[in-house]
Amino acid sequence: MAPNRKHDMKTRQFWYPLPERLIAQHPSEKRGTEKMMVLHRGTGMLEHRHIADIVEYLTPDDLLVVNDTKVFPARLIGSWPDTHGAVEILMVSAAPEAETVKADVWNCIVGSGRKCREGQVAVFGPSGELSAKLIAPLQGIGMWKVEFSSERPLMELLDEFGRTPVPPYVKREGTREEEMEDRERYQTIYAKHVGSVAAPTAGLHFTPEIFADLDAKGVKRTAVTLHVGPGTFRPVKAENIEDHHMDFEAFTVPPEAAEAINACKARGGRVVCCGSTTVRTLETVAARNGGDEDPEPLIVPCSGASDIFIYPPYRFKVCDAMLTNFHLPQSTLLMMISALAGRERVLCAYAMAVRAQYRFFSYGDCMLIV
Repeated sequence: MAPNRKHDMKTRQFWYPLPERLIAQHPSEKRGTEKMMVLHRGTGMLEHRHIADIVEYLTPDDLLVVNDTKVFPARLIGSWPDTHGAVEILMVSAAPEAETVKADVWNCIVGSGRKCREGQVAVFGPSGELSAKLIAPLQGIGMWKVEFSSERPLMELLDEFGRTPVPPYVKREGTREEEMEDRERYQTIYAKHVGSVAAPTAGLHFTPEIFADLDAKGVKRTAVTLHVGPGTFRPVKAENIEDHHMDFEAFTVPPEAAEAINACKARGGRVVCCGSTTVRTLETVAARNGGDEDPEPLIVPCSGASDIFIYPPYRFKVCDAMLTNFHLPQSTLLMMISALAGRERVLCAYAMAVRAQYRFFSYGDCMLIV
């Protein structure tokens, strides 16, 4: 859902030079030690801090909103029994009819050296105990509706031999050590609801100790859920950014989160969103609740799917401040934070981050925009 406006902004306006060596290939040695750049959007002032210092920037009137989705081992590598050729499947989302037909039917991205056809079956696992039948092609490159079959529960098998779907710019050799590292570190400490094929990476920095310090200061916290799909890595190929379309991603705003957000706004506090997925969820709900008006209450409990595309200029209805990682050039995520802090200021901050050797992308450092 792109806001209805014509400003003819070009994708190339969100490009910046980034040395490949600054793309983090592994998480920091210890969670909660990452660097944090602070961007004051009112003045453009920059500060170089660490994530634990976020406590200094939040007050008891503020509300920190996180995304408690949980990444699951959605990447499967197997073979076609008839040719023994390799096949890879990325499970994207449970198909809507899965509940009705009482089967493990998923929308998946299928990668193979052969032309895929309806009815083909691939097998996975050391003994081939998990089979995947291609039911029907879907819209999108390599997208298929797939039915999984096994004697044991699907999620149990995924825990055994599924792989964590780290982003394509994080290069992996497929070692057990790397997989175990990703299982732990490509997951927030508060992950709860299974459904994401990519982590809400701004939340990867938080530790129990940081949360304890925020609690001690009286900073309130709540959670929403948005299941992150592979579309988060899909590049913007359109020349005009208005022509880009976002993929739908399922979200839920529980009653306690809606109540906490409305209460924060009522007392004059700031809603501090942890990550772009949280921003997308709350801005989607506010837009559907009241359009361009200022509804009362601002947020209502609900579930749905979001395809909102936030880019400059955009009037944020809920988000007042944001914790986020450093994003890819010309990405929708970079466009979102440019809408919040201003494109020129964001690109200047990114240039400073490159000079200061910040680590970029999913396993990298973070930025607090206040």
